Amino acid sequence: MDRAEELVREMEEDGIDAPIDVYHSMMHGYTVVQDEKKCLIVFERLKECGFKPTIISYGCLINLYVKVGKVPKAIAISKEMESHGIKHNNKTYSMLINGFIHLHDFANAFSIFEDMIKSGLQPDRAIYNLLVEAFCKMGNMDRAIRIFERMQKERMQPSNRTFRPIIEGFAVAGDMKRAFDTLDLMRRSGCAPTVMTYNALIHGLVRKHQVEKAVSVLDKMSIAGIAPNEHTYTIIMRGYAASGDIGKAFEYFTKIKESGLKLDVYIYETLLRACCKSGRMQSALAVTREMSFQKIPRNTFIYNILIDGWARRGDVWEAADLLKQMKEDGIPPNIHTFTSYINACCKAGDMQRAENVIQEMADVGLKPNVKTFTTLIKGWARVSLPDRALKCFEEMKSAGLKPDEAAYHCLVTSLLSRATVMEGSTYTGIFSVCREMFENDLTVDLRTAVHWSKWLHKIERTGGALTEALQRIFPPDWNSSENLEASNSASDGDSESCSDAEFSDNDEDHDVDDL
Repeated sequence: MDRAEELVREMEEDGIDAPIDVYHSMMHGYTVVQDEKKCLIVFERLKECGFKPTIISYGCLINLYVKVGKVPKAIAISKEMESHGIKHNNKTYSMLINGFIHLHDFANAFSIFEDMIKSGLQPDRAIYNLLVEAFCKMGNMDRAIRIFERMQKERMQPSNRTFRPIIEGFAVAGDMKRAFDTLDLMRRSGCAPTVMTYNALIHGLVRKHQVEKAVSVLDKMSIAGIAPNEHTYTIIMRGYAASGDIGKAFEYFTKIKESGLKLDVYIYETLLRACCKSGRMQSALAVTREMSFQKIPRNTFIYNILIDGWARRGDVWEAADLLKQMKEDGIPPNIHTFTSYINACCKAGDMQRAENVIQEMADVGLKPNVKTFTTLIKGWARVSLPDRALKCFEEMKSAGLKPDEAAYHCLVTSLLSRATVMEGSTYTGIFSVCREMFENDLTVDLRTAVHWSKWLHKIERTGGALTEALQRIFPPDWNSSENLEASNSASDGDSESCSDAEFSDNDEDHDVDDL
């Protein structure tokens, strides 16, 4: 783009008036590099020079905002375009549909498609490919296949873009036979699989936690004469990172370096995730030093992974230092950052610091989400203050947030663990939460039911109102003889089993992938 700007200046110096196509080329270039400011400057310059914006001009802006993730702005530009009497074409509609699909906002994506049909336009191959992608991401493989069959009926040649989401969709659904059958169909259709096709297959397997099967795809790539790229290895690294196999993750990192492939921030994010998940924070620090050597700057995700790693160990000081470094580097913390830091405070038992973080969030315009409140609830439980946990739960609801199963689980476990020594509000709290869960059709799994029954046996050895309230949210088959035996066995064991083990530092409720 620097060279392109020089050429435009040379034209102006030589008295050559740039045609509108030059402005469109410049806008397209700034869209590619996602430079919103300069793209808008060129758009305004185009109008100043007496040109009337065309559908290409507006299309460049729509494409820009879709690429940078500002779909509402893309919609605003499309409305501005329509107000000037310029109608959408298939390309502008496909840009908007694509933007909503990337946000997983499928309702609005299909709404745009319906608008396109109402306008009298017919879907082309690009639109059909987007519909296939949307249905695959929704997990509706039957609808995706119907769209594919419709393409064939209308004699539209499927492309890599058509087959790739279908292959990944079947792989994610665990239907590997149909995934490989689609790969064979792709070849028979005269569409040669690319490295991206195989990456989709590997990605699907990794998402289903079938890492070894994903690795076996590398052999098929070798037979097909297709070399893995850095994304192939990164996907496999991510699979090993998720399972905490740091050795394998580093093994594939070495393969990337030995193959001379490009090292990017996503590769290091994956490595750091593996280190932090396995608790090897010194290895994580070594990875950050390697990043500095490669001149790859830390982004928000890198800092979040590191802060989360130290939070797992309850090392609030290291987490605080990272938060400070993050701000000094000009990278604004997000809700994930603050929630991870609060988790570190809670594990260290420093609830005053955790509450101060909530105020700090408010100062920068961030509101706690459900996971933030759940972290605080667990923190109050860990320091044996169930009343504060209950108050935090009520604050979450007052903020307009709907508690999830994790929030209910943490709160009830907190209240039950203290019910033997704190009656009154604790008992009332348990009854209230159980009623809410029952009214919302929420039940706990068998493991949780057995766990809670331990405390119930201590509180009401022969049963009572509390037992009755809790058993309403136990699994439907709870009263079977097998489950009752499991409950009694757990209750007859060592009394230490009814301690605060539920709130020990070994829990992993706030995995970096979940926040």
